[in-house]
Amino acid sequence: MKEIVVKEIEKYSPLSKKEIFSLIEIPPKELGDYAFPCFILSKKFKQSPNEIAKNIAGKINSSLFEKIEAKGPYLNFFIDKRKLAETLVKKILDEKDRYGSSNKKEKIVIESPGPNTNKPLHLGHVRNIVLAQSIQKIFEFNKADVKMTDIINDRGIHICKSMVAYKKFGEGKTPESEKKKSDHFVGDFYVKFSEHEKELESEVKECLLKWENGDRRTITLWKKMHKWAVDGFKETYKKFDLKIDKTYRESAHYAGGKEIIEAQRKKGAVRVKEDGALYANLEKKNLGEKILIRADGTSIYITQDLNLAVLRKKELNFDRMFYVVANEQDYHFRVLFALLELFGYSWAKKLTHLNYGLVHLETGKMKSREGIVVDADDILENLKTSSKEELEKRYKLSGRELEKRSKAISMAALRYYLLKVERNKDLVFKPKESISFDGNTGPYLLYTYARAKSILRKAKYKKQKILKVEEVSEKEKSLIIHLHKFPDTVAKAYNDLTPNIIANYAYDLAKKFNEFYHAEQVIGSQNEKFRLAIVAAFSQTLKNSLYLLDIDTIEKM
Repeated sequence: MKEIVVKEIEKYSPLSKKEIFSLIEIPPKELGDYAFPCFILSKKFKQSPNEIAKNIAGKINSSLFEKIEAKGPYLNFFIDKRKLAETLVKKILDEKDRYGSSNKKEKIVIESPGPNTNKPLHLGHVRNIVLAQSIQKIFEFNKADVKMTDIINDRGIHICKSMVAYKKFGEGKTPESEKKKSDHFVGDFYVKFSEHEKELESEVKECLLKWENGDRRTITLWKKMHKWAVDGFKETYKKFDLKIDKTYRESAHYAGGKEIIEAQRKKGAVRVKEDGALYANLEKKNLGEKILIRADGTSIYITQDLNLAVLRKKELNFDRMFYVVANEQDYHFRVLFALLELFGYSWAKKLTHLNYGLVHLETGKMKSREGIVVDADDILENLKTSSKEELEKRYKLSGRELEKRSKAISMAALRYYLLKVERNKDLVFKPKESISFDGNTGPYLLYTYARAKSILRKAKYKKQKILKVEEVSEKEKSLIIHLHKFPDTVAKAYNDLTPNIIANYAYDLAKKFNEFYHAEQVIGSQNEKFRLAIVAAFSQTLKNSLYLLDIDTIEKM
């Protein structure tokens, strides 16, 4: 309906559709459904905004509005809810999985989750993955071409820590001999290092120098532990159905970063410190001086990130690229983008750090070095166990069906809990709260969807070619108006990169449906056909909402 308002205003305004769309407001309920401020037209028409509002209100004639009023400088539009119900419900049922989508056709690259090969993926990585997958779905829903990429951070001081600890304490053990998932096995030695950090500090620096100089024994150990870590990551990725189109490894690209830095040194953009370290002066951007290569010649993260950005642009030729990385790295990405601009890469403006807040435990902050973490594999398994217990209290299910539903419910619980919060805010993960079938949770949304599908099955619902509506109750109006807001919500999520507004929309939609369901008889009522159509439109819209959160629906709880 917002599009119809835009179309009507466009007839009597020199503004573009985009300009009109951005100006339309949602006024207080008593002032209508939409409002358009006429201030911007005052200079163009050489009239007061109050006069302009009156003139346009008198010209618009559409059966889709109950009335159009000029209230001071505002045009207020009151939608005919009966007409809206007919047109909107039909539109949703006709468009089905495409309802709410648009046609952007951008080429998008997303980087996620970027693990380090010294430890398994933890709850922080889970937030990274579910955020990236939701952003991917939002873009793909709007017909963007999305490529998911991953960077395996497999070199540097932090990787050497687990290597040195394994050399010291590993005693030839393997994941197989210890009957442990391979990335968890590697992570144990990272924790072990922190227990002996002071005595092993010099060995770690020596290990990194040996690695960069190609020492045979060091490289052999690195390859073995690298494989253990990556094999474990692949298992976890599969659990989250994370499909990576192209994987990059830091170890393969840091040398190219050194070449870029050396070329920029010759041009004068990179300088040399007294100790031989290479740096760039970014004080004009309030970022200070940034070391690019250490005095001993070894690389840091920024070294390979420079080369990787150049390589991805060449290989994937994106319109926009998003680095999904926690907001702890805000400074790093500001520096990276500033360096690329300094070095003459104009497309650096197409790069975005899609940051997100940290995930804390109820006991406090996670600390990988101390082993105070919730591993991604463990949290999924625990949630699945909890969902099974909840299902067994309510239903009698076969083993196969119990497995299927518990998997869907646990994943919905985890994804929704992490996505409903604004991405740049920290959050505390509470497993029991996330898995609840009541309240603002993923399982509640799945339960509401299953309820709607149960009504349609019981009524043996079939879509009608022509939908006639005689009257619309207050609860029906409330639900229909919210269904109508879905395309605008999707557009905002696309533009602002905010899956949480989809999550919040889905929860509000489910609440409005349940209010409607409890207030109005559906099957056997005089308005049965119309109300079944509303139920069908609701279930389709909720399904589309959950798709954008990468949550699979189930027909029965």
